[in-house]
Amino acid sequence: MVKQIGKGRYGEVWMGKWRGERVAVKVFFTTEEDSWFRETEIYQTFLMRHDNILGFIAADIKGTGSWTQLYLITDYHENGSLYDYLKSNTLDVNAVLKLAYTSVSGLCHLHTEIHGTQGKPAIAHRDLKSKNVLVKKNGTCCIADLGLAVKFNSGTNEVDIPPNLRVGTKRYMPPEVLDESLNRTYFQSFIMADMYSFGLIVWEMTRRCSSGGMVEDYQLPYYDLVPTDPSYEDMRKVVCFKKQRPAFANRWGSDECLRQIGKVMSECWAHNPASRLSALRVKKTLAKMLDSQDIKPSHSDT
Repeated sequence: MVKQIGKGRYGEVWMGKWRGERVAVKVFFTTEEDSWFRETEIYQTFLMRHDNILGFIAADIKGTGSWTQLYLITDYHENGSLYDYLKSNTLDVNAVLKLAYTSVSGLCHLHTEIHGTQGKPAIAHRDLKSKNVLVKKNGTCCIADLGLAVKFNSGTNEVDIPPNLRVGTKRYMPPEVLDESLNRTYFQSFIMADMYSFGLIVWEMTRRCSSGGMVEDYQLPYYDLVPTDPSYEDMRKVVCFKKQRPAFANRWGSDECLRQIGKVMSECWAHNPASRLSALRVKKTLAKMLDSQDIKPSHSDT
């Protein structure tokens, strides 16, 4: 273990060295064993490997009788999370499209069931936010933090929900989670909840995109509508009752590309889950926009 690089409610993240390479080591508190187990199980799902999902290396439990440490070892990305990256970088349109396209590609892979003798179940993330998306050296993203993920077994039509009670991050919760109307037996409802959170992440990216010499400072979604550490009540008032959503900067309207991205995020965070765009739909739309910018997503990004 070389140095601590992050801390969350589940434990700490360290940068470590393994066989001469840098790796990220997530150390879970013993109280978070369910999250460790869930995340390990999801990463080890067959056909889970994807360029835009954080690369899993190993999981381990170390300890003596009274003292235990739960490790999850993954690829290391020095840019850190999208949240850190956006705070310290301004972007051009191509960079935003690349970040958004690769994030949704990872999400799309997660959401998709792959049929076959050793297929992959459809998986919903349930805690999507800019702190759980990492930025690689080449400006593409990968999705991390799968400790709350839900799997769908289409054979038995069962939704496999992890036992831990932690349900995600209030600020990014869709209206149906905040008002507790989400149907937990219908897997698709978890997929649509992810898409709402994804819309908010795209809004965070777009604020940091300069156009006409202007750019907004980095802010979390709803920064101007709720306190720093909002309660369920704060979020419910804004999202469910007033049906407010993050505001668009005026300048987005005068840039064709930002206007289109704005349309995508609005259709992701629609109040009615059934009218939200799917990850595949968003992926196709962004791929088309990248093409029109004359930037083909390189082979490794697709």
